[in-house]
Amino acid sequence: MWRRAAVAAAGRGLRGMAGRRWRSGAGSPDRAAAERAPRIYTRTGDSGFSSTFTGERRPKGDRIFEALGATDELSSAIGLAGEFSSEKGHTFVDQLHKVQCMLQDVGSNLATPLSSAREAHLKRTSFSEKPVLELEQWIDSYSEQLPPLRAFILPSGGRSSAALHFSRAVCRRAERWLSDYLFVLARYAAMKEGKEEKIYIKPEP
Repeated sequence: MWRRAAVAAAGRGLRGMAGRRWRSGAGSPDRAAAERAPRIYTRTGDSGFSSTFTGERRPKGDRIFEALGATDELSSAIGLAGEFSSEKGHTFVDQLHKVQCMLQDVGSNLATPLSSAREAHLKRTSFSEKPVLELEQWIDSYSEQLPPLRAFILPSGGRSSAALHFSRAVCRRAERWLSDYLFVLARYAAMKEGKEEKIYIKPEP
């Protein structure tokens, strides 16, 4: 979230400089932009504390930062799965991007503890239940196209499917409502690619 704000601020600065004329000897636009662009690092977390969106200082081991890390990890895993899926031409890649945007909103909400949030903070980080309802529709749509589940499926079925299964596993640490979607999507990807799903076989005693 903080990085996004920094990038947005840098973008505003670059747009402003684009309309100016540069005189000889004044330096290049690229150099000036680099000098004015805000740094990603803040040097405010070296003492073991970091700031939430509301400005509240908390230990880096606080559950808020743990949840933010898990959400960020999940978005990264979904991004990797999306790249593999894009290479195979899957049409659900746009959905994965939308899920990543949802997770960004979730992260903003997590970084806004009620203990220090003002009304303006809550207004900026709130979101409706519409994404959850849309997710349920996606799950139903893919489930109707899949063969019946008759055994325990192991993460497999090609790179797209396996990456989606990995995302599902990460999701269980961050947020459970999304894991069903990723599981169904992993099976759907394997089916569309004609890849075999490996099933659990109990070892002989």
